[in-house]
Amino acid sequence: MNDQWAGTRVLVVDDEPALCSLLKDRLNRAGFDCREVSSGEEAIQLLSQAPFDAVISDLDMPGVSGFAVLGATRRHLPHAAFLMATGVTDISTGISAMKEGAADYLVKPFQFEAVWASLTRALVTKRMEAELEEYRKNLEDMVGQRTSQLEAAMRRIESTYDETLEALAAALDLRDNDTAGHAHRVTLNSLEMAKVLNFPDGELKQLERGAYLHDIGKIGIPDSILLKPGRLTPRETAIMQSHVRIGYELMSRVAFLAPASQIVLAHQEYFDGTGYPQGLRGEEIPLGARIFAVSDTLDAVMSDRPYRRGRPYGAARDEIVRESGRQFDPKVVAAFLAVPEESWLQIREEANRLHSNRGRSHGEVRAPRAESMGTLAG
Repeated sequence: MNDQWAGTRVLVVDDEPALCSLLKDRLNRAGFDCREVSSGEEAIQLLSQAPFDAVISDLDMPGVSGFAVLGATRRHLPHAAFLMATGVTDISTGISAMKEGAADYLVKPFQFEAVWASLTRALVTKRMEAELEEYRKNLEDMVGQRTSQLEAAMRRIESTYDETLEALAAALDLRDNDTAGHAHRVTLNSLEMAKVLNFPDGELKQLERGAYLHDIGKIGIPDSILLKPGRLTPRETAIMQSHVRIGYELMSRVAFLAPASQIVLAHQEYFDGTGYPQGLRGEEIPLGARIFAVSDTLDAVMSDRPYRRGRPYGAARDEIVRESGRQFDPKVVAAFLAVPEESWLQIREEANRLHSNRGRSHGEVRAPRAESMGTLAG
């Protein structure tokens, strides 16, 4: 008896009872747990009810053939080894059976040593296949687990990024709170036009960050200029305009903000080349910055200032259309006009709500101050 195969269940199928019994006895003495049936019908019924590790089936039987037993084995016990028994003249058919999934074929009359060698080889192969399948499954589970962990980590990182953006925006608000909700409004405005323009999905996050932090460079502007209630002198205007480069330098040094820094640098460029700081023209200006320019003017016209009340949407629309081709990219203006007025008003309400929620969560209490005249919004 071979302990290696103790408990290994083998089904022998042959319409010759004497041959079945002989093979069963030899296999049992070798340590297998062997069962015999004398027809294909019995075999198929048994295969659907009981587990077997291997099946040895005659090919040519009355009624249901060995090929039908092979099919039932693969259907009910896909991990079981299958050996097809054939006569000498059926060797080519035995080879065909192997193509259909049999592990090997046995030639009658049986030589038990050949049966033993073929059966154990098939069982070892099936065990190896099962181990490989288990390893593959475990590997997939491990990869799935690691992927879930990585996705969770990425979500935490993104959350940290968002918190960083909020902190930067709050820091700017502490110094320059004359345009409450402006950052939220221009961000949502920009994303709305980006959808119309089929802005690349992979770049939407950079547009969002660039729009939201477009004025972050004002942190580096002296209070005497940033908070000045009157009109700025030419020298003070030049210093104020430097906020785009300050913002760019600040953001370009932070890995996750670096791509968005190009929008910050170019957000005061004009389509006709008369903007600053580089005097870029047309499509030299990043698309995100061209989108932002329209968003910024839409919000600037409609927002209240200490020296004037905000004007209605129609006034903003007229100014944007008038500046198409000069300050603004005509393609972006067309995208702006494709969005109904009602949508822009809803976006404005949503942005104000977001800003209000952020203010409450930060416990912000700030007094209003006079507008710095002679400076552009944003």
